[in-house]
Amino acid sequence: MVIANPLFDIVFKKLMENDRVAKFFIGTLLDETIETVEVKPQEFTYSNDLLALAVFRLDFIATIKTNTGQSKKVLIEIQKAKNLYDLMRFRNYLGEQYKKEDLVNGEKVALPITTIYILGFKLPEIETPCIKIERNYKDLIEKKLIQAKCEFVEKLTHDSYIVQVDRITDRYQTSLDKLLSIFEQRNFIDDKKIIKQFHHTADTEEMKIATDILHYTGTEPEEKLQIEIEQEAWRTVDALSGGFKEKAEKYMVEAKKQKEEAEKQRIEAEKQKIEAEKQRIEAEKQKIEAEKQTKEAEKQKIEAEKQTKEAEKQKIEAEKQTKEAEKQKIEAEKQTKEAEKQKIEAEKQTKEAEKQKIEAGVLGLKIIEKEKVLDEKERIIDELKRRLGE
Repeated sequence: MVIANPLFDIVFKKLMENDRVAKFFIGTLLDETIETVEVKPQEFTYSNDLLALAVFRLDFIATIKTNTGQSKKVLIEIQKAKNLYDLMRFRNYLGEQYKKEDLVNGEKVALPITTIYILGFKLPEIETPCIKIERNYKDLIEKKLIQAKCEFVEKLTHDSYIVQVDRITDRYQTSLDKLLSIFEQRNFIDDKKIIKQFHHTADTEEMKIATDILHYTGTEPEEKLQIEIEQEAWRTVDALSGGFKEKAEKYMVEAKKQKEEAEKQRIEAEKQKIEAEKQRIEAEKQKIEAEKQTKEAEKQKIEAEKQTKEAEKQKIEAEKQTKEAEKQKIEAEKQTKEAEKQKIEAEKQTKEAEKQKIEAGVLGLKIIEKEKVLDEKERIIDELKRRLGE
């Protein structure tokens, strides 16, 4: 399928006039569910100052369904530029948007702003085709992110989305890939870069609608003529401005040079940082080693003191045991002497008993002898009496 290049203002305007495509475009970039979109009046003119063509604007009031199920209104500002000299125009238009109000629940209020910039040139420092610049609330005291949101802050700051059409590739996987594919600046079938071949399959209803609009705009003669008129106007603008393209190319070369120099400095700084980190780690390692040695020395000192105390304790215990042994020795000697004394006493008593036994034996013999003598005397007496009796 052939389609018109949506980088042209007329083509992009026709694309975004379709409610469903506008929801698809905004919802896919913001990664939000868009309930409704309302196109607001915007400037779009070829008259008077031809340089006004430099920036094309579309403003929408989008009603977004949040993750909590609530709906909120956001002012979506889409700006499209073909060269990088339009920064001040971006800033001026943004200033105007902060002044705008809209009805919410019957009351005029300032809406939060989200900006979408579609660039027809490359930002040298950023290589991705699509980026989001989002805000974070940071507690500078506690050094942590704040999760709460404040209406005052939300209405004075904004998120931004940037699409670099010259960096879009032929990736075709996610919804974002599919949206970006229609802006891809390749596969043109004419030298004017107005019509290009779209090789992908429009596999969603939104993509079918978008490619149908672009196909009609690129093939219908009157529509194509309007694109050619716009292109011619751009050539005039470029000529009157001294050649934006040449200036842009020069800027790109200079920017690339600065980027390379910055990269070189970054690498050198990174190298120095790595070296400093290496030295810090080495110093930390030495510090740890010194602390380890100090702790080891302290441990050895404590162990030595412990051993000294243990030795003192053992010495005291040994002295105590020696004294106890001396005491036991004295007691043993005392007991030995007592035993000797008792032995001598026992021997004395034994001798006394022997003596008494001997004495008792002698006395017994004497008594027996006396008894024998008495018996003999009685026998003699009895014998005399018997004789006398005869």
